[in-house]
Amino acid sequence: MTDWLDRDRSIAEPGYSRWLIPPAALAIHLSIGQVYAFSVFKRPLQAHFGTSPTPIAWIFSLAIVILGLSAAFGGTWVERNGPRKSMFVAACCWGAGFGIGAFGVATRQLWLLYLGYGVIGGIGLGIAYISPVPTLIKWFPDRPGLATGMAIMGFGGGALIASPVSVKLMELFQAKGATSGESVTKTFLVLGAVYFVAMVFGAFTVRLPPPNWSPGNDGGSPAEPKKVATVTEPAMRVSAANAIRTPQFWMLWVTLFCNVTAGIGILEQAAPMIQDFFRAGPRSGVSAVVAGGFVGVLSICNMAGRFLWSSTSDIVGRKRIYSIYLGLGVVLYALLAVVGSHSTVVFVLLAGAILSLYGGGFATIPAYIRDLYGPFQVGAIHGRLLTAWSAAGVAGPLIINAILQREGKPGALTAEAYRPAFLVMVGVLAIGFIANWFVRNVDARFDEGFGESK
Repeated sequence: MTDWLDRDRSIAEPGYSRWLIPPAALAIHLSIGQVYAFSVFKRPLQAHFGTSPTPIAWIFSLAIVILGLSAAFGGTWVERNGPRKSMFVAACCWGAGFGIGAFGVATRQLWLLYLGYGVIGGIGLGIAYISPVPTLIKWFPDRPGLATGMAIMGFGGGALIASPVSVKLMELFQAKGATSGESVTKTFLVLGAVYFVAMVFGAFTVRLPPPNWSPGNDGGSPAEPKKVATVTEPAMRVSAANAIRTPQFWMLWVTLFCNVTAGIGILEQAAPMIQDFFRAGPRSGVSAVVAGGFVGVLSICNMAGRFLWSSTSDIVGRKRIYSIYLGLGVVLYALLAVVGSHSTVVFVLLAGAILSLYGGGFATIPAYIRDLYGPFQVGAIHGRLLTAWSAAGVAGPLIINAILQREGKPGALTAEAYRPAFLVMVGVLAIGFIANWFVRNVDARFDEGFGESK
């Protein structure tokens, strides 16, 4: 079994279709996208542990922080060991995270939830997130934005499946006499088992292209790599250790950080935000059910943006598409602050557009890395760059919540309370726009000339 997971054993046999790789990657990302649906467990867990919202919310935050850190520190290991072993290890960690978390709920040991879902599950999240990326770029050198968008779209859409399924499972178990804590325990065990199987399917399906493979010899029509408006042709061979020594890496880090900070600012506060924007006195014109539907719409926009915007980047180029993400984001956030409260339709359209740009930024960054540094260690560089996500996951909610706390109390806020926070986000996006503008060709002295790693 261990030998079968080795990198050399995952080389594709003649006739293997590269179009089998996106489903394998999608199986991974749809599984780990469940983390965006963790909020459905917040109230049952608060009631079960008899605690305030904050200790439960930190479980999700810890998982996201560990995701970024494990991606950063595990990126080189992923490159060295290949996608199959990486995906299998990620499946074990993610499944074990649910199992340990379930045991923590069953025994009322909150620290086991932190350890299981937050730490061990977070390690699985980080490794799983970056594992398919280098392989997709190797199989799709002609359409790297399309390829990574197809996979990373799954992370944005995983919550659309996990959220209603988790709610239905908890209702099913409670209908059979389980308490709220028991229903969460059993739901965790079911989800852990299902996700483990799905991710193992992805691990056993994925293949690396044979040496000297090129598009067109898999039974499809030949395709030449497209000449897009990238910063540099992907002839560079820059390692992750060298990449972090380049100014381009840190400009990309700031660019991604700013784009994610602005998107999470809406995503984290979505349901109460739409209710507050249309509040007249103590009551809101938007019901809790409609607010929940709004969260679902944002998830769809996030998922669609990951595919559509990243595919567009294959045509217009990565630097230009990031200029659109950030420049258009400035306009949309300003409009949301000024006219968002005039109509729920206007509010939903503006917020959905912002979330599509947020998703597009995630899906496009691997192809941007490939354009700058070449395909040699895309996964390792991508992992290090995802520390910007960890930082933004703290900064975005912190900025929004700190300003809202100053403006008033939850349940009594109105659109005016959000305007200062939105204008801060306009400034954040402007900084990202400037950072992206400063991205230039990577100096030839960083090119190590190693060729493709084995």
